[in-house]
Amino acid sequence: MAVRAVVIGATAVALSAALAGPAMAAEPAGKDHTATREALRAAVQDGVPGVTATVKDGGATWSATAGVGNLRTGKPRSADDRYRIGSITKAFVSTVLLQLEAEGRLSLDDTVEKWLPGVVQGNGNDGARITVRQLLNHTSGIYNYTEDDDFGRTYFLKDGFFQHRYDTKTPADLVAIAMSHKPDFAPGTSWHYSNTNYVLAGMVVQKVTGHSYATEIRDRIINPLHLRATSLPGTKVTVPSPSSHAYSKLAEETTGPTYDVTKLNPSIASSAGEMISSSADLDRFYGALLGGKLLPAKQLKEMQTTVPAGDSPTTRYGLGISDIKLPCGVHLWGHDGGIHGSSSVVVATADGRHSLAFNFNGDWSGDAGAVVVGEFCGE
Repeated sequence: MAVRAVVIGATAVALSAALAGPAMAAEPAGKDHTATREALRAAVQDGVPGVTATVKDGGATWSATAGVGNLRTGKPRSADDRYRIGSITKAFVSTVLLQLEAEGRLSLDDTVEKWLPGVVQGNGNDGARITVRQLLNHTSGIYNYTEDDDFGRTYFLKDGFFQHRYDTKTPADLVAIAMSHKPDFAPGTSWHYSNTNYVLAGMVVQKVTGHSYATEIRDRIINPLHLRATSLPGTKVTVPSPSSHAYSKLAEETTGPTYDVTKLNPSIASSAGEMISSSADLDRFYGALLGGKLLPAKQLKEMQTTVPAGDSPTTRYGLGISDIKLPCGVHLWGHDGGIHGSSSVVVATADGRHSLAFNFNGDWSGDAGAVVVGEFCGE
């Protein structure tokens, strides 16, 4: 059963595939946003209900929207919209763990077994052979719980979703799904994107600090950076205002009825993808992260030490963040994220001074890569 990958775990490889194409001439950064605006409009023409984007380029900020945030009323999207960011959550979790390493409270080369004894075991899984670093760069081999057939039927397809959209799942519940499967490969021998890795990473944060990953992210990142639109909802099913509705086909096909999936219990994503933010906040976070304001140089270098992301020729994966090469030769750091009815991207130049964050409030169409190429390569 092939559930559309964009739900919860849209790996950065999905974005890289959209970026593969003929080489283009690069424009000077920040020259204009015409190509970006055209790509946003094209996404709406392709079927995305609405899009919102914000660019930060040095001291200048530019925002644009297209389409609608409410299919019933026709209300447009807002540049201030808050939305579910899915797997972009992973960079926040990774940042916290790297901060803890800088404080001497753990090592990325610690085994998972050291911090979570007995949690990763059975069916060939062995936490004593997996390091925290391998969780963060997806080389652990641990099965991705969102690829489990029963989980997919329960939470991604129409009948299951409407029956179970308000279910609460604990991190232990999600890890147990993964442990019912054999590993994809021996630790450190290959790469496969697995949301289970970051559920475990969130559990490690709690074990090391005595506080939930949500508390640590708030205290270490959200509050210091004044990210007022960013939150960790836990089990809360609504998105704070201002926000738009989120829409999905809830099926393997991209045709058929469109469903409003705005309300759901994000505990099914946990520390792999539960967060809510805005485009401006994501720009600010990436600017601070890449600008060295959140991590010492040693830890930022570790975050940006990459491994091949599967067979992608344009993407390498670091620790919760990807190195993405555009057709025009520009290198960006970023990630995408998907959860029901919400597809998001944030990317930035190496110094964090030029960043782009945007969201589609639909999960079945739209060319995210074209938006990124439009902003950083121009036409």
